[in-house]
Amino acid sequence: MSDLDYPQDLRYTAEHEWVRDQGDGVARVGITAFAQDALGDVVYVSLPSVGDTIAVGDACGEVESTKSVSDLYAPLAGEVVGVNEGLDAAPEQINTDPYGEGWMYDVKLADPDATQELLDVEAYRAQLG
Repeated sequence: MSDLDYPQDLRYTAEHEWVRDQGDGVARVGITAFAQDALGDVVYVSLPSVGDTIAVGDACGEVESTKSVSDLYAPLAGEVVGVNEGLDAAPEQINTDPYGEGWMYDVKLADPDATQELLDVEAYRAQLG
């Protein structure tokens, strides 16, 4: 697997989500290349709403593909401060650009250091086998 599949500067969860520190205590969340590949062609995404408060492990949305519907779980606690509205019209961006245009939502972290508790790229790759 290449670095393109799993960027070095991100943190990861065992549930195949990625988190990018945006600065000022805000983190951007999406799903990994592994997750989008396992899902198949994404046809619809339901995201949390701006202003929602989420706790770690909360189901906060879902991704629907040609194969299945999967819940999105919050990797971090905080308040949703932005969502990728572009996914309404083009959910396939999750497949074509999972770390760029396919991002899902931004969260203002309850604990700005919480991202450090997530997996780094080596630990995430190790759990993939």
